[in-house]
Amino acid sequence: MVEFTHIRDEKVHMVDVGGKAEVRREAVAAGRIKLRKETLEAIRSGTALKGNVLATAQVAATLAVKETHHLIPMCHAIPVTAVEVSFDQQQDAIEATVTVRSVGKTGVEMEALTGVSVALLTIWDMVKSAEKDEQGQYPATRIEDIRVLEKRKG
Repeated sequence: MVEFTHIRDEKVHMVDVGGKAEVRREAVAAGRIKLRKETLEAIRSGTALKGNVLATAQVAATLAVKETHHLIPMCHAIPVTAVEVSFDQQQDAIEATVTVRSVGKTGVEMEALTGVSVALLTIWDMVKSAEKDEQGQYPATRIEDIRVLEKRKG
């Protein structure tokens, strides 16, 4: 257990963006989930136990983007104008990419990162029964490399 002996009496706050101009903003984030080959084949063939894995993950990512300000305490509620979610099925993984657009006073990278994270978690949830070993563990399953690929303003 970590003991916090150097906690300062500092207040946290949301940054005031009231004086900033509204401009078009876009962020693209990506991440990957490594899965067993059999699981990837079930996703490709549409035979996963819980149904259409990627369609469910797409909806989950979109909902997560719109709810980011409820999940990250100092994140502003922003007017999301578009969300695009795509998946690249690779040999040993699925890469999720989320693009978020807005016209506003603050960036959208946290929304894009949240969308990717929830898309990957949803994939895991949809296939977890196929990924477990005999002891109920996930030796091959990994979420990794979540990052912002690009952000644009103006």
